[in-house]
Amino acid sequence: MKKFIIDPSFLEIFPDARIGIIVCNGIDSRTKDENRYAAYLKDCQDAAQVHISAPEFIQNPVIKTWREAFYKFKTKKGARCSIEALLKRVSKGEILRPIIPLVDIYNGISLKYGVPVGGEDIDKIRGDIKLTIAEGGEEFITYGSDKSEPPYEGEVVYKDDCGAICRCFNWRESVRTMLTEETVNAFMCLEAVDASGEDTLREATEQLKALIEAELGGTCRMHILSKDCPEAVIEP
Repeated sequence: MKKFIIDPSFLEIFPDARIGIIVCNGIDSRTKDENRYAAYLKDCQDAAQVHISAPEFIQNPVIKTWREAFYKFKTKKGARCSIEALLKRVSKGEILRPIIPLVDIYNGISLKYGVPVGGEDIDKIRGDIKLTIAEGGEEFITYGSDKSEPPYEGEVVYKDDCGAICRCFNWRESVRTMLTEETVNAFMCLEAVDASGEDTLREATEQLKALIEAELGGTCRMHILSKDCPEAVIEP
């Protein structure tokens, strides 16, 4: 039985963190209407303008919060939170292109609510998923690469029994467990580093769950995890 576990070592750094997770089973993420998802992403990019209204990009609350969070642990030079990377593209006027429906849906939610969102293929996970602190040396190969680039000792990572799944909290994911059109069972996660973001996190998680079920079928279960409830089963 696979679980997602927030490790005590992570909670020592972020004791008030909230992690929204969705376990999706029996979904169909094959591309059917690319134009429709392009329009969806455009609407979400428009909605994201509220998160980048400050004259200086770094002074926007979403960006500032996550920059400060990344200062609390060892990171690769230049690594930034996934939502910062998305909002930076929006601020430059880039147009996000569809990838696959499941990724498009979660990117849209990330933009709309200003929260980091990611996902992995549960069937490619080995053992439990842990949000923890890296020992250093865990295997990690990212998309577009053919060599392992292990996390640093002290880096916040998601990992399973075979290595790191996502480096620097939510910066870069492993190709080994990434979502594809063939994904049938998916683990989705949304993150807030303190309790002040819980309401937004919960709303975003609920909306993501509803959209996945409406667009991709299958069934979804959601949980909001914290130090008081740090784990959940991710297999049926």
